[in-house]
Parts: sequence; C-alpha cells; structure tokens
Amino acid sequence: MAANDHAEVVLLDLWASPFGQRVRIALEEKGVEYEYMEQDMINKSTLLIESNPVYKKIPVLIHHGKPVCESLVIVQYIDEVWSHKAPLLPGEPFARAQARFWADFIDKKIYECTTRLWKCKGEALEEAKKDFMEIVKTLEVELGDKTFFNGDTFGFVDVALVPFFGRFNAYEKIANFNIEKECPKIVAWGRRCMHRDSVSKILPDDQKIYEFLLMLRKYLGVE
Repeated sequence: MAANDHAEVVLLDLWASPFGQRVRIALEEKGVEYEYMEQDMINKSTLLIESNPVYKKIPVLIHHGKPVCESLVIVQYIDEVWSHKAPLLPGEPFARAQARFWADFIDKKIYECTTRLWKCKGEALEEAKKDFMEIVKTLEVELGDKTFFNGDTFGFVDVALVPFFGRFNAYEKIANFNIEKECPKIVAWGRRCMHRDSVSKILPDDQKIYEFLLMLRKYLGVE
C-alpha cells in the first residue's frame, strides 16, 4: 500500500505502540492534519521497509515524501516544523538539554523494564517490578511539585512518558502491584495529562491495552 501522493503528512504506526502514541500526541498538540496508516509488524509493508530501511519499525513520519524515524526524533522534528504553535521543548538551551536527557532516560530505561512486567513471571517478574518502581521514583523526584516536567507547560518529557502512564493499569493487573501507593505524584501527573484533549484522544482504553498485553503473553507462551 503506497502513501497518498497528495498527503503532506503520513504516519506509519501501530495503534498500541507507546512510541507511535508520542508522535500522534505531538501532532495533536500542534494541530497537524495527517494520514494515519496502521502497520502489520509481522508482515511489514514495502512502504515501511523503504521508509525505515535501517530499523524497519514504526513509527515513521513521512513529510512531503521524506521519512523521519525514531519517535523522539520525530517529536522534535514536529516541534521545529510547526513552530507557530506552542513549543514542546523549552526555549532556553540548558532546559532543552535537560528535557532531552529525561526523554532519553525514559527511552533507555522504561520500555525494557515494562516489557519484562508483562513478559516475565516468578522471580524475574518480582525483579522487574522492583526495577520499574526505582525508575518511576527517579522520574517522580525530577517532577517534584511541578504540574508538568517543564513546569506549568505540557512539553517534550510529558509527551515521551505519558503513553507508558496509559499502560499503568495493565501493568498493575498483570504484575499485581500498586504504582500509586509508592509514586502518587507521577500518577497525579498522568491524570493531569489525561485531561488534555491531545492525550485523551490518542491513548487507548485501559482494558484494550490490558487485553493486547495478555494476547502478547499468550503468543509468547508466558501463560
């Protein structure tokens, strides 16, 4: 399936991907119209492989026929191209560097750990829960008493993290633990984010994510 030649912005994505959700939230924040193309990650499309020949994965943003890959790179690209709307990254260089640092921390730490939450059982699962809570506590310290990670403004780090907040209920059900009990500020932050149209419109229903992760567990033979 080829991208529409007349579409200025095309997004190759998968509905359940937290990385794709970042991009869609950023597009919503900027008010960008785009063509969404759901991808089959088992039988990858020619368009996906040609657009991201290095990693062959979603999300990919195609803007005027030119592909941009990797979710945080795409979000920064969106922020720069559609700069007439409220910026996602801070204007001051040090604050911008800090935002990039924490988004990178989320990428390096949280995805691998949360994958273990639904993939593992027994001692490995207990270890995953411990690691996950340490990561969330670190983020909670950085958040402090701020409304969002950048203060009063919803921005880059919030976009990077909030798709994982959308999976918290599923993680809790599968791994049998309570995130809010130890990290109430992060959970309160996530609920504030959910009041934004850009977030509530994009993040899937909790139950749908839960069922998706259960399906993956069954597919991998974890159950």
